[in-house]
Amino acid sequence: MSRATRHRLLRIALPIVIGVLFLGAWEAIVRIEGIAPYILPAPSAVAVSLWTDGPSLFGSLLVTLRITLAALAAAALVGGGLALLFARSRVLELSLFPYAVILQVTPIVAIAPLIIIWVRQPFLALLVCAWIVAFFPIVSNTTVGLNSADRNLLALMRLYGATPGQVLRYVRLPTALPYFLAGLRISGGLALIGAVVAEFVAGTGGAETGLAFRILESGYRLAIPRLFAALFLLSVTGIAIYLVLDALSRRVLRNWHESVSAEEEE
Repeated sequence: MSRATRHRLLRIALPIVIGVLFLGAWEAIVRIEGIAPYILPAPSAVAVSLWTDGPSLFGSLLVTLRITLAALAAAALVGGGLALLFARSRVLELSLFPYAVILQVTPIVAIAPLIIIWVRQPFLALLVCAWIVAFFPIVSNTTVGLNSADRNLLALMRLYGATPGQVLRYVRLPTALPYFLAGLRISGGLALIGAVVAEFVAGTGGAETGLAFRILESGYRLAIPRLFAALFLLSVTGIAIYLVLDALSRRVLRNWHESVSAEEEE
């Protein structure tokens, strides 16, 4: 077995072992102390709730996931486009970047009610809320990447009479790609958080309700095992989004970028 293969197996096995030990300790404490399910349910009770309430929870998960993926795609397009504009014009960067920072530091819980009032279409309102949370890491990281191009390469391109488009294509974009993918990995989880927070604020039931509403509903009814089951689905979804984006990043960068090739050589 090669060293790289052992490293990959350890990356998978060690978190699984820690998780199993944690769940075993949790189950033992609940059973030994006789803790009521409405205070802290055992993992076995959460698993039963996940099995019995699975259809409704998975249906709600699909609603939340649709908002999350749409917000992530919008964040990638808008954030990447703004970063390109900032790289082409220092005046635009100085003029608009502070407003991107303002959107990032403003609590989404505070402005989500206004967005839901202003944007009458529920899905679009939730999408806007999730997008606000998700887009800043992409625009920030990509801007840094575009501005981090090697000055010697830029001088060489100018010496040979390269057009701004050629400089962007052959120097700035390859330099910015790892930064963009790093921002995308961060924004994947933030888009899910933004979607859940927006659903909490909206707080409406119906045929198309996300997992946030199921969590609120379970809390009101003291169905705590069901609440934990919904939280488990959210956690698994967030992990899955990160792993998919991480695999995409490795796939794109593995043949030429040091951040991936050096790790694979260990």
